[in-house]
Amino acid sequence: MSWFLFPPQTKEVQVDEKWSFVGKKEKMLDPSKPEDLEKGDLWDHTAIDAESRLLLAMIPGKRTAENTETLIEEVKKRTGERPDIFFTSDEHAPYEGAIKKVYGVKVTPPKKPGPGRKPNPATVVPPELCYATVRKTRKEGRVVQVIRKLIFGTLVLLASFLAESTASGTINTSFVERNNGTDRGQNARKRRKTYCFSKNLDIHISVSYFVGYGYNFMWPVRTLELKGSDGKKIQRTPAMAAGLTDHVWTLIEWCTFPALSS
Repeated sequence: MSWFLFPPQTKEVQVDEKWSFVGKKEKMLDPSKPEDLEKGDLWDHTAIDAESRLLLAMIPGKRTAENTETLIEEVKKRTGERPDIFFTSDEHAPYEGAIKKVYGVKVTPPKKPGPGRKPNPATVVPPELCYATVRKTRKEGRVVQVIRKLIFGTLVLLASFLAESTASGTINTSFVERNNGTDRGQNARKRRKTYCFSKNLDIHISVSYFVGYGYNFMWPVRTLELKGSDGKKIQRTPAMAAGLTDHVWTLIEWCTFPALSS
């Protein structure tokens, strides 16, 4: 195993929230029962590197602005605090504020000539950062309209990111949505319309982390395959594509690798 490229050189990040529940669904909770305090709807706030498919960060919890902000903070930390990132998401409102708060810098505008107080500092998103949203309209289960909107950055910057991307030709959330499906397939606790669900919050979160980050190192992704000099396919995991390791890990390797606190 070789950690020869850390932090990952991520340029394109897609974020989303994936629903599941613990014990019972939110509408069935009884606020008067103490045992219901750790039950109900739970959301995985996830961030995916679109090019390598690497799961950069996952924050399980309620669908709140605080958890959204924590997710963006994790992305910033795990990408070396570089501001030159292209974010995409759906229209979940807290993302805009979270990105501005986490990546924003305080700038004091110059004082205009004449009497008066100095202007107050303002939080400004770095010019290298780009953020866009996708809104899908569905009819009878089918997507009939897709509206893309640029929130931070310029059209020139957006075009530059898309031109350099090895994954995206337009604003999209396809890769984080694909990861949602993969995670549901690997973790039965999150599958829809089945009797599989978690009864304990701690166990649910632990399994979420184990399966979610294990995907990075143990799950070869078909669309990341390369052809060797002999014409044979070379399987690659997201961690291999991101340069974090040089081989597909085994389950024993993943379970026994020492965990380091951040």
